[in-house]
Amino acid sequence: MTHPGEITRRQLIRRIGLAALVVGPGAGLLSGCATGGGEEPAAPVTSATGSADPRNPFGVDARKPLKVTIFSGGYGDAYAKEIHEALYKKEFPGAAVEHNATQQISTQLRPLFVSGDVPDVVNNSGPQALDLVALAEQGHLADLTALFDAPSIDDPAKKIRDVVTPAVLDNAKIDGKDLVLNYTVSHRALWYNAKLFAAKGWTVPRTWAEFTALGDKAKAEGILLFAYPGQKGPYYQLWNVLYTAAKIGGNQAVIDIDNLVDGAWKTEPVKQAVTAWVDIQAKYGDKAYFGLDHTQTQVKHLQDKLLFYPVGSWIENEMAKDKPDGFEYAIAPIPDVTAADKMPYGAIQVGVGENFFVAARGKNPQGGLEYLRIMLSKDGARGFTEKTQNLTVVNGAAEGLDLPPGLRSAAKAQDAAGQNIITDARFEGWYKELFDYGTEQINVVMAGRITPDEFCSRMQAKADTIKKDGSVPKQTRGE
Repeated sequence: MTHPGEITRRQLIRRIGLAALVVGPGAGLLSGCATGGGEEPAAPVTSATGSADPRNPFGVDARKPLKVTIFSGGYGDAYAKEIHEALYKKEFPGAAVEHNATQQISTQLRPLFVSGDVPDVVNNSGPQALDLVALAEQGHLADLTALFDAPSIDDPAKKIRDVVTPAVLDNAKIDGKDLVLNYTVSHRALWYNAKLFAAKGWTVPRTWAEFTALGDKAKAEGILLFAYPGQKGPYYQLWNVLYTAAKIGGNQAVIDIDNLVDGAWKTEPVKQAVTAWVDIQAKYGDKAYFGLDHTQTQVKHLQDKLLFYPVGSWIENEMAKDKPDGFEYAIAPIPDVTAADKMPYGAIQVGVGENFFVAARGKNPQGGLEYLRIMLSKDGARGFTEKTQNLTVVNGAAEGLDLPPGLRSAAKAQDAAGQNIITDARFEGWYKELFDYGTEQINVVMAGRITPDEFCSRMQAKADTIKKDGSVPKQTRGE
């Protein structure tokens, strides 16, 4: 079975259409959710047989209102209003669509889950995203099996599950049930200004020695080698450390962390990864960035005050309005940390993200499923890409689009990586407490207030506590 971080080149380049883009071309983070207990889950939509009409497989009431809540972060919300909701209204002109955009997903929606007045569709993303495992445990997430088994809008002879990259199906499951739709394909690595590198005659470092040598050159010119946001974005560096551990020790390093394997945080690859980045911060970083949020740090990146920034491929669209003409986003794989790294240079993280769900207790779950089906049409997916300059999980939907340099760079990097794809860490969605603790502790260790060994010990102790806590639902992934 292919795991979400182990997507093959055929699945995510050929099938999504990136090969054409090269020739010519975010998980969400989960925050607290105080949902109401004691209430029995509403009856789920269990099949796509609500209507004999393949154009309306869920039997949507054409006059029933639909409520949609969108996280208005790096992707904005224009794609929802102008593409997906417009397509829904075209199909059901008598249905009113209530649009709500917010960056405060948890703050806004937690009271609604208690009162029962929930949106039908939720784009659950950002630092205040809801805890999906908690929502699933309390029966708030509609089963998406009906969606995946429904006919594709573009070709009714094919099911939805046949027109999306397989990682969508792998990542949809919580406790073995299809409950979440991850909609975007993202690349998380080190991002830099290709125009600056060209002007300076610098090359992207392939080894750690080359990385630090470049740090010395940049430092002499008053430029930081590397920085990350200490506020509202330290998880970027937590991701970076985990992917570096996978680069050193193989994907098993991250898989074991996800599975709460004893001692997973104290393995040599994890310790080496933390140590390597702590050293970079000490020699080439600036502690002032611990007080900056992601937007402030990204602006400094655009001003060429730092070379490499650890983030995902949504960055290009997020900063489009601020990007000067002299800046061109490009992606760099993590350099070889040791001479014995299990994954070769060029290995890169590719995953699916930006999760959506349908509320099981919403007033129009059938409409919610249809809304997701529309999102997974080529018109819906292509429109999203045009609006956000980011790719979706719909196979072939991006073919022929004129996409920006950063995304073309990511596609080339993915093509070069071939089978060497770094897995995504799923514990961020499975064990909110552990992930939140990690985002706190990464700042502590990067600032030099604890040692890498102490960081690993603290993370292992927290993982052990969660593993022993019978009230926390446990998830597992294959190897």
